[in-house]
Amino acid sequence: MQAFSHLLDRLSYEPGRLAKEALLTDYLRKTPDPDRGYALAALTGELSFRHAKPALLRELISTRTDAVLFGLSYDFVGDLSETIALMWPASERGKGENAGLSLADVVEALNTAKKAEIPALLAGWLDLLDETGRWALLKLLTGGLRVGVSARLAKTAVARLGTITPDDVEEIWHGLKQPYLELFAWVEGRSGRPETLDPVPFRPVMLAHPLEEDADPANVPADALFVEWKWDGIRIQAAAARDAAGHQAARLYSRTGEDISGAFPDLVALMSFEAVIDGELLIRREGAVQPFSDLQKRLNRKTAGPKLQRDYPAAIRAYDLLMLEGEDLRPLPFMERRRRLESFLSDLNLPQIDLSPEVAAGSWAAIAAARQTPESLLPGPDANAVEGVMLKRRDAPYLPGRPKGQWFKWKRDPYLVDAVLMYAQRGHGKRSSFYSDYTFGVWWGAEGQEVLVPVGKAYSGFTDEELVQIDRFVRNNTVNRFGPVREVLHSKDAGLVLEVAFEGINRSTRHKSGLAMRFPRIARLRWDKPPAEADKIEALETLLTG
Repeated sequence: MQAFSHLLDRLSYEPGRLAKEALLTDYLRKTPDPDRGYALAALTGELSFRHAKPALLRELISTRTDAVLFGLSYDFVGDLSETIALMWPASERGKGENAGLSLADVVEALNTAKKAEIPALLAGWLDLLDETGRWALLKLLTGGLRVGVSARLAKTAVARLGTITPDDVEEIWHGLKQPYLELFAWVEGRSGRPETLDPVPFRPVMLAHPLEEDADPANVPADALFVEWKWDGIRIQAAAARDAAGHQAARLYSRTGEDISGAFPDLVALMSFEAVIDGELLIRREGAVQPFSDLQKRLNRKTAGPKLQRDYPAAIRAYDLLMLEGEDLRPLPFMERRRRLESFLSDLNLPQIDLSPEVAAGSWAAIAAARQTPESLLPGPDANAVEGVMLKRRDAPYLPGRPKGQWFKWKRDPYLVDAVLMYAQRGHGKRSSFYSDYTFGVWWGAEGQEVLVPVGKAYSGFTDEELVQIDRFVRNNTVNRFGPVREVLHSKDAGLVLEVAFEGINRSTRHKSGLAMRFPRIARLRWDKPPAEADKIEALETLLTG
């Protein structure tokens, strides 16, 4: 546990990607099994504990310190794990004995302990560990490490232990189990490549780079690219095949490999083929693509009943074909895979699984026009569901990760609205000392009787310098507090106007304004604009009607 806590501590202060990779590789090389495997699971988000939740941690700290003092401290620090780690009373046991507690001890005890046994276990460990160790333990429990390490970076560090590539690790990752003993044995050359018996494993997806408008068009001929729409759903992989016994197996995976089949049994029931499709998950009603908010009603559910399936019928818009009847098509050029996909879907003949159409754009000017005005080429509902265009080299193989120069995404210009800052909350990790999460609103009501109503939240888009400016404004203009949330002065005469960029807007019953923004972020601070001149709700309503 000591080595793991020191790793997290160093990672949290190291800004460079290569330096983080070196720290991880060094830790994995020096740490024995199974500790390093559990550390890898934690860093890739694969580790969770059913009974150890934040509410339990709050109850534990309430037995060791004053509840009001804890609330004030948590409000100031902004991070639950860090607050508890600092406030937990020091113990003589934490001055040297913690070296004997391994990460495997913690993980295996939490996985086997009964719910009633968890509080005593945690209290004993917190007494045993020093401040850094307590912080690492609590981060492990809550699952929010926030040390700047992506799952891809962790897998890259594993690959550096041997001569394999990160893509090799990605290819077998979803068939592995913690603590990954077979993976480390293979990487270090002590055994062969791990084999999976899963007939429908997840295949690592290929991702696109944002188009660099000032460079890429000059370097990439338009006729070398296949152009298709970027749909506003979620990227999925539909995998179906027969197992060794001849039984049909089918799964829907998210882009990150999460099995979401349970939420979409209507689609899974149709997957009687032997293929792997890369596509976009959408809600389609009477042939028209519905808003993303309709899809959200089915996401993050373990099951979906008949009414939900009927009211929000799911569909797949296919982009690519990765496997077909046991043949791996990924090494083939994109246009050959596309030809095979068209033939496959034609034979399949399912309206719920259709082909993403090619955009007829043979020049960069035509591509730019299609990207900004999809309504000129698509019917209204479908045009509203387009985020932009995808540009794929016609000769590109299907490569895992984000290979440079193969696929590009070119999103539509975002919508902009001037909104008034209403509430602020502290951020997490490096931003825990700043008020960096903002709720903003626009004017609503009859002339002379307008009130501000919240329309969105954002925690990105601003620079570090702008963050300091907003944080200072929040602290100097707080008019009320609700737990960790501060209400900021906002009226016609006083307040801070934010220019907010967002990708789209939908109806919402969960928001007082009746609207929900897609991917809002702060575009700039409008110190020059009085709150009375911020936008009204009508400016957003017009986006719904086109």
